Amino acid sequence: MVAAALPLFFGLLAIGMPIFLVLLFVSLLLFAEEGMPLVGMAQIIVDHLNSIGIMAIPFFVIAATFMQRGGIAKALIDCAFVWVGWARGGLALVCVIATTFFAAISGSSVSTALAMGVILVPAMLEKNYERKFAVGVVGASGTLGILIPPSLAMIAYAIVAEESVPRLFLGGIIPGLMQASFFAAWIIYYTQKNDYPKGDRVDTGEFIRMNLRAIPALIIPVIVMGGIYGGFVTVTEAAAVAAITAIAVALFFYRGCKVGDVFNILADAIKTTASIVFIIAGALVFGHWITGSGIPMELVNFVTAMDLQAWQFLLFINLLMLFLGMFLEVYAVILITVPLVLPILAALKIDLVHYGILLTVNMELALLTPPIGLNLYVLASITDAPIGEVIRGTLPFIILLVILLILVTYIPFLSTYIPNLVFGAVSV
Repeated sequence: MVAAALPLFFGLLAIGMPIFLVLLFVSLLLFAEEGMPLVGMAQIIVDHLNSIGIMAIPFFVIAATFMQRGGIAKALIDCAFVWVGWARGGLALVCVIATTFFAAISGSSVSTALAMGVILVPAMLEKNYERKFAVGVVGASGTLGILIPPSLAMIAYAIVAEESVPRLFLGGIIPGLMQASFFAAWIIYYTQKNDYPKGDRVDTGEFIRMNLRAIPALIIPVIVMGGIYGGFVTVTEAAAVAAITAIAVALFFYRGCKVGDVFNILADAIKTTASIVFIIAGALVFGHWITGSGIPMELVNFVTAMDLQAWQFLLFINLLMLFLGMFLEVYAVILITVPLVLPILAALKIDLVHYGILLTVNMELALLTPPIGLNLYVLASITDAPIGEVIRGTLPFIILLVILLILVTYIPFLSTYIPNLVFGAVSV
């Protein structure tokens, strides 16, 4: 039965069954085959979802949805524009900068790409940017949504790995800033090489006005991260504060939505949250079976017998994640694979924060690789660009992400320095 589970899993995905149903159905068959009580599946879901960490997810999704629909994203874009919009290819640089700030509130890559795409892609096309370049910049920059803290993907990893969410958030700062810098450097090179148009400088009054107008939007990440690391609130409480602040700022400052729109926007946010939670529920049951089956310990024994070094194992994991990311959604990959590798990480003395950031960068690549890459389809849907054109536009950024992945994989300092500085080093 175990040997048949993998082809069954991918077969059901191939015929279009939603990932959470695939996970639950395969888990049901595995539980039944081993004679385990099926009611235990429901108990596992209840036990794991009855978690204060899970509660952060809907609040961050609500914050991201109101930012996207309430004018907050536009304020960040306008602020970035007065700083760099005058440069050659300035709108592409605006995308990277605004996305970095948006990601510091939303925690979601798809929400980030969507919010930036509906505004910046038409603006770039109006300035005669190549469409493949425009959608490539937005799609790739959107992946920052799960690397720059806060990150929903990191929260999902923390739940399974029982790792500190604040440590993981801090671990994403240096790699996130490196990614933004890599993208900006490529944009500067590419736009100079292809003689992209320059924008107009704004006068001092407009510069000051746009910066002042962006302050309420920029206050949100300050409140979230300051509250967490100042010890005033937990991650879940910070998420709730972010949601409330985003609603208030969208309604009463930017006025991008009306009071009458609140329930519809909340419904959209709840729908998004439900899809994430269903995937988590299915993956938790599947992961519980994997853990109880003894497979993880067999893998530990295999790795020990092969005398694999940590760097060799991480190379294998990166290749595996690249493959899985082509077919599975981010949360499914994280929640299915982490229970398998945790014992190996302990045996090889690999830091859990380091592995969490490495895994997150892999999931950024998953968002850009066909056939499942969600960011590709988001950009294709809002621009009417063929999916092949979107893929071609993201290729240079995929190469840059692979370079970042190699650096993060083999220089653990990049992801562990700030967490260890703030909280102290942990033994592995």
